[in-house]
Amino acid sequence: MKQRIVQFSLALLAVVAVNALVSGFYFRVDLTEDQRYTLSHSSLSTLSDLDSPVIIDVLLDGPLPSEFSRLRSETVLLLEQFQARNSKIKVNLINPLEDPQERDQTILDLQQLGLEPARVTIEDEGKTTQELVFPWAMVNYKNKTVRVPLLKNKLGASSEERINNSVQNLEYAFADAFVKLKLEQKKKIAVLKGNGELEDRYLADFLSTIREYYNIGAITLDEVAERPNKVLEQLNTFDLVLVAKPTEAFTDAEKYVLDQFMLHGGKSLWLVDKVAMELDSLFNAEGATVALPRDLNLTDFFFKRGIRLNPVLVNDLYNTPIVLATGEASATEYNPLPWVYYPMVFSKENHPVNANIEAVQIRFGNAIDTLPNTNKKTILLQSSPFSKQEGTPKPIHLEMLKTFPTQDDYQPGNGFPLGILIEGDFTSVYKNRVKPLTLKDPREQGSGNKMIVIADGDIIKNQLTNGRPLELGYDKWTNSFYGNKEFLINCANYLLDDTGLLQLRSKKVAIPLLDPQKIAPQKETWQWVTLGLPLGLVVLVGAVVFTTRKRRYGV
Repeated sequence: MKQRIVQFSLALLAVVAVNALVSGFYFRVDLTEDQRYTLSHSSLSTLSDLDSPVIIDVLLDGPLPSEFSRLRSETVLLLEQFQARNSKIKVNLINPLEDPQERDQTILDLQQLGLEPARVTIEDEGKTTQELVFPWAMVNYKNKTVRVPLLKNKLGASSEERINNSVQNLEYAFADAFVKLKLEQKKKIAVLKGNGELEDRYLADFLSTIREYYNIGAITLDEVAERPNKVLEQLNTFDLVLVAKPTEAFTDAEKYVLDQFMLHGGKSLWLVDKVAMELDSLFNAEGATVALPRDLNLTDFFFKRGIRLNPVLVNDLYNTPIVLATGEASATEYNPLPWVYYPMVFSKENHPVNANIEAVQIRFGNAIDTLPNTNKKTILLQSSPFSKQEGTPKPIHLEMLKTFPTQDDYQPGNGFPLGILIEGDFTSVYKNRVKPLTLKDPREQGSGNKMIVIADGDIIKNQLTNGRPLELGYDKWTNSFYGNKEFLINCANYLLDDTGLLQLRSKKVAIPLLDPQKIAPQKETWQWVTLGLPLGLVVLVGAVVFTTRKRRYGV
């Protein structure tokens, strides 16, 4: 008896000792095929300098629809990984709509903070209900707070695809928030003015968003002719120049200064229209107008980089609608109709810039040709296989909306490039040519640069309501969201070498979800299986034990 007590005591002490020994260590083995629970080096680097408490409030507590319950679980699992790497991270699960008496006021307060709810339609045994869910997190660090969207929608996505997209984006979303919280020294972006570019109110949403990452300033080339070196010095204080839909031709002197800015290492994002065509002018011209070529005197500038913008309109079977009003006064109806000159571009996901984003809306876009040279070219945006080019001048009229195109109207192909990334060693546009002016330290060759050219100036243009800018990518007429802002932010991040977070967008996560169509006819069967099988196993084990005891002991 004493021997058994000693053995039991030793075993108990061994268990206690092992637990005490390993309690200070945390490890988790990720056995998932897609390495879903393994943080990337980019994510880990964002945690390194967080030396004060980080409070993360996740607004997904309480009863939730099944898909959001899964999103909550995946969010918590990810944040546990962050906590394991940095003990200063604290996570709170909050149900913002827990108090029914304060529900309406809480919803209003959250919306004023920019936290828009998701409306979820739930169908259960023939009954349909709609619930509000706030799929957001608030990350608080020192005196800063950053909103983190947990739900990522995609046009035409099913519930399973929506959850997969959201989970794939979680690591990026939180890592991006940590970067914003500790960002102190920002790179600088110059918004080019003076050549008929878009007004500030149409750039407002994009600029206010990237201001969280970069310092923004405006610069004009008006003084190039008189003081070219001063203008170039000012331009060289910026890291990137944004050229948003110029409508007036550039002079050779202006091009030379921009050329030298790029050869000195400056990055550039060009949003250019080679065709003069606006939807407003079509409405103001009683439903008919003519699309005309637009000469910006940039042909040689882009040709030297290995591309050519063509003065054509891209007509695409896969497009986004415009809204026409019919009727008068109270009888007015707004009807969305497909508009072939507004291509809806689904990402090829061949680069971190265009990975895991919603469809991008292009308005009166032009085709880009790639030309052979030493620069590397990556097509970021491309029209669908069912698209075609239409030369200009081209009469455009609203009567086109009366006939809906079909696949028979197009000759299937590969589509046409609409946005291109160019990387490599750039050669001066004015190499072996007469220079339009004299500059200090002129260069004819630059090394390791990159630029992005998109053949649509309106890709960055946000809509207005009552003179106030709406979110870029939101179409107030159809209540649709497109991925324009996310795509352009990725462009700026990549051009300015903030590539670590962009790599997270390429992370693929496959979450197995139940198929509701298969569940419905087999629901009762599986309910009986899940309830009856465990009970049956208990009865079977009990019967075996009883029989064994009876045979062995006769009891």
